[in-house]
Amino acid sequence: RGVDRDIFYADNANRGDVKTLVCVSRVSKEKSLEDFFNLDYPGRKIMVGDGPMLEKYRAQYPNVEFVGAKRGKELGDYYRMADVFVFPSRWETFGLVMIEAMACGLPVAAFRNEGNEHIITEKSGELVSWDFEEAILSAYRLKKEDAVARAKEFSWEVATDQFISNF
Repeated sequence: RGVDRDIFYADNANRGDVKTLVCVSRVSKEKSLEDFFNLDYPGRKIMVGDGPMLEKYRAQYPNVEFVGAKRGKELGDYYRMADVFVFPSRWETFGLVMIEAMACGLPVAAFRNEGNEHIITEKSGELVSWDFEEAILSAYRLKKEDAVARAKEFSWEVATDQFISNF
């Protein structure tokens, strides 16, 4: 429940004029990725990940950039090139990718569920029950610094303390 701060960090680089959404996930049916793919969104949509539905979705959604699985610094770079992290899964219990995204300065747009409510605060992301597009628009208005601050609450030190306290 912690992230490597040498890989997942925010920078002050200009992300450019094109608004970019990124989703990092296993590419499978149960992740509800179609909610991301079907967004009527004028900017870039990047899907990072691999899984059993990758080729089908790649053919079905030509408006989404499917880049496959990434690790290490390259994964961190994909977070840093985006403006908002989109997490369409409705059933996650703990989405570590949301913490990685926030550590890179991305506010999160996600569906409201118990796992997401544990991670996302009103300053680090937007949780909705139905209107996913509204979550993304709201997330754009959030400050990068607040997302980073929330991610710091999930450091390796905090995760270790939680583990030890469970004994």
